[in-house]
Amino acid sequence: MSTDVTNSKKHQASLAAVADMDIYPASVTEAGGLIWAMGRKDLDKYLLIATICGCGCELSPDFEGNVVRGEDIVIKICPLTHGNAVALRKALPFTAPRLVGLSGSVGCGDRLGLATPGHIRAACGSGFIPFLAQQSIREMERTGRTPEDVMDDATWGVMQEGYTDGYGSDADHLKQPKDIDSCLAAGFTLFTVDPGDHVDNAADGYNDAELEARFQKLSFADLGITADEMIFIYEDRQFDLGQSMLSFDHHTLLKAAVKYSDAVLHTAGMYRHLGEAAAGRPYELEVSVDETETPTTALEHIFIASELKRLGVKWVSLAPRFTGRFEKGVDYIGDLSEFEARFAEHAAIAKLFGGYKISLHSGSDKFSIYPAVARYTGQLVHLKTAGTSYLEAVRVIAAYAPALFREIFVFARQRYEMDKATYHVSASMERVPDISVLSDADLPELLDHFDIRQMLHVTFGSVLTAVKPDGKLLFRDSLRDVLRRHEEKHYEILATHMKHHLELFG
Repeated sequence: MSTDVTNSKKHQASLAAVADMDIYPASVTEAGGLIWAMGRKDLDKYLLIATICGCGCELSPDFEGNVVRGEDIVIKICPLTHGNAVALRKALPFTAPRLVGLSGSVGCGDRLGLATPGHIRAACGSGFIPFLAQQSIREMERTGRTPEDVMDDATWGVMQEGYTDGYGSDADHLKQPKDIDSCLAAGFTLFTVDPGDHVDNAADGYNDAELEARFQKLSFADLGITADEMIFIYEDRQFDLGQSMLSFDHHTLLKAAVKYSDAVLHTAGMYRHLGEAAAGRPYELEVSVDETETPTTALEHIFIASELKRLGVKWVSLAPRFTGRFEKGVDYIGDLSEFEARFAEHAAIAKLFGGYKISLHSGSDKFSIYPAVARYTGQLVHLKTAGTSYLEAVRVIAAYAPALFREIFVFARQRYEMDKATYHVSASMERVPDISVLSDADLPELLDHFDIRQMLHVTFGSVLTAVKPDGKLLFRDSLRDVLRRHEEKHYEILATHMKHHLELFG
């Protein structure tokens, strides 16, 4: 059927009356001779598919739901199931993700599955294309979600907002081929490969003899090159970055090769698997080397990009490990002038190797560096955020359900030391105030406190999966119910916070 889409609010009143529910005005759409909308009854949402009596259009059999009839309109009321989300993405392609390519973009991680409308409102008019379905395998495991859950929640949010400008989907920090397979099956379009487990983080400390020995043991057969050929390709070669010239000496070449060759090989293998598994479906790749113990130097970036290109890998964005500290939930920590100088080199290298986006991982709340990033990248940038949206949701809890917030706060404080193990954070629980002496009115402002932001940020998985002795979830259902009851305030607070990020890019 035709997928020409027109937003049409003229049917809102009849949809509401016959379906007996509130209708989201922005969602009312005419396409393929049918009327489509999102409705809400109490805390539950539904997809509505309607036809005007006598128009000759039949309701799609691809959707599960119950049919109700009015005098002039027939409506199928469909629950928000996975099967209905799949059918909707086929029927209305604007609800499905697309390739984003080299357009400026922002990753909008949604750990609760309720944030998409707020993310859309922040992105509209910013010049950035939002990645509305974005979650790492690690985050999915910690929140008890599946790739299908992440994709479907974004789909319903797009439909609710009537957002037709297009969005991306990012299967983030993938480390194994099986992770690619599950995210491909769910419909993801961008695949972020994380080869961090294959980086030799000790390479910076090796002496020349150890570097030479380890260099000779690299998997040159898999790299399709000999040790001598690699030295011939790189040693003393000049790389023109515009404002400076860089070249490898023997030591810096060996250090880059020892540190990153296995990571390059793993990335190339994941890329080949992705191409085979996609079987003709469109996809794009991001390469992430940000979760390493030391910053990625300019020469190391050159080595990574050059070797990936030599091995036939194509990517749209690359995330180096930058100088300074990109801790979770807080602004950049480090020397801003040093960051800008090193970032300028990374941006120049991206242009030198064909022009790809520099990706800022753990990029949320790094307000002090955004203007510099914009100066050197223009729109060739991808800002990746996740936990900051969860924190803004918790801010809503603090304002509208203070008793629940207090319980989450105490629980998170107890879990912090254990949960921080896999995150870059420096919060101290000694600096966290005693919440019992604070008034309810003081609680929302706690979300602006450095240590509390990090405490709540890294404990999200424990909070969302904690169970009572009877096996019921301790916090998640109550948390989500509060956000549903106050969804417009949730969207408003979230959109304001995310807009602040994007406005600083100019």
